[in-house]
Parts: sequence; structure tokens; C-alpha cells
Amino acid sequence: MTGSVASDATKRGRLFVVGTGPGSPEQMTPEALSAVSAATEFFGYGPYLDRLTLRPDQIRVASDNREELDRARHALTRAAAGIDVCVVSGGDPGVFAMAAAMCEAIDAGPAEWREIEFIVTPGVTAMLAVAARIGAPLGHDFCAISLSDNLKPWEVITRRLRLMAEAGMVIALYNPISKARPWQLGAAFDLLRSVLPGSVPVIFGRAAGRPDERIVVKPLGEADAALADMATCVIIGSPETRIIARPDLPDLVYTPRFIDPTSGTPKR
Repeated sequence: MTGSVASDATKRGRLFVVGTGPGSPEQMTPEALSAVSAATEFFGYGPYLDRLTLRPDQIRVASDNREELDRARHALTRAAAGIDVCVVSGGDPGVFAMAAAMCEAIDAGPAEWREIEFIVTPGVTAMLAVAARIGAPLGHDFCAISLSDNLKPWEVITRRLRLMAEAGMVIALYNPISKARPWQLGAAFDLLRSVLPGSVPVIFGRAAGRPDERIVVKPLGEADAALADMATCVIIGSPETRIIARPDLPDLVYTPRFIDPTSGTPKR
């Protein structure tokens, strides 16, 4: 009996980190749903927790979207106490979301947090949902950059934007604009216009998969930051990205898989 009591005293809970996808219930993975079913306590930004259908015995702990590290520490403390915990993100939890915050907290936290079973379930991130709605703009090399300068200097962001544009990468922009940062997307477009042709397609994908979805495509020369909000993922094509006009159907936007190494133009 003594051994059993000691074992119970050191029992750790599991810690799941899940993504709800872009917002449509159909885009949440079976693996994430299984983790939700297994957990007892749920930590996350309130609107993300609202996407879950929880049982009466499951407990919500909502917090502000800017309190990631505090949320991570609280969840880890509960898991260390033997509770099966679920930390909830939108999209994919590993893309500008809670999985990295959880790892940061574990890295800086007490040794007991490293003993917790840590399970990250992949999800559908916004750029994938937007790309699927419009065709295949991510069909060749691409990158994802957050325009938020809360965690990195704006000079780092602009350097990355310029280098990726010069390299011919399709660029997916996360956190493009907010009330506190109303100017940065416009500044990013100005920078990109100095590198890329004005004809490059820019996709504004808002709330992809949700009832209030809006997908707009503009050439870079006409791209207006007012078309975006914090629910928008902006995808800037490369010089190779093409638009297929279709009578009576939405246009398709795609980036060819092959580039002619001698001319720099896509093979057809």
C-alpha cells in the first residue's frame, strides 16, 4: 500500500495543446477532438474556448489573449498536480500560438514541469484555410511572418519581409493589423512594392471557413490595408504566382510547382 500511495502522490496529469482550426467545426481534427474529450480543465482565450462543446464536468479557465505565459504557467501547475489539462489555441497551436509559449514556460520553470506528458496536436492554420479557398497560392516555396512587433522589433520584421520577397517566396502575413498597430500592414505593402511587381496577387482571407468569411484578391499595386483586420490572413504571391480567370466562377490563384532555372519563369 505504501508504494501505491507514493505513486499516487507523484502522479502527473497530461497536458494537451490543441488548435481549433480557423473556426469551422469541420476543420478541427479528430486528434484534437480526442484530446478535448480526455481533458478535465481547459485554458485559453475566451473566444477560442467558445468553439468547444464541453461536458458539465469539464472546467473552462478563460484569459486575455495577451496573457500567454501566465496561462501556460497556470496550466502546467494544474497538470503537475495530476489534472489532465488542455490548452486551446485557434488555428494550429504551433504556429504563432500556445505550443511555443508552453515550451518557453517549461524551459524556464521548475524541474517537475519537464516530467509532465506534453502532447501537441496539429491543426489547420489560417494560411492553409485561406489558400484552400482560393486555389493553391502556397504551391511552391513560402514563409509565414507575423507583423506584430510585440515580441520582436519592427526592424527585424521589415528585414525578413524584404529578404523573403527578394528570394521569390510567397509570404503569409499573420497578425496583420490591430487598433494598436493600424499602420504596419500599409508600411509592409509599401516595402514589398519596392521589391515586387505591382501585379503580384495579394489575398485577403478573413475568417476562412466561418459564416462571416470574406476572400478578396487585389494586385499588390492596389492592395489596401483597410481590407484587413486581426481575423485576416494576408497572402502575398511571388512573381510566379498566377491567376486563372473562370467565367461565372471565382478566379483561382496558384503558384506553379516548377520554375525554369534559366529564365526564372514558371514552366508550363
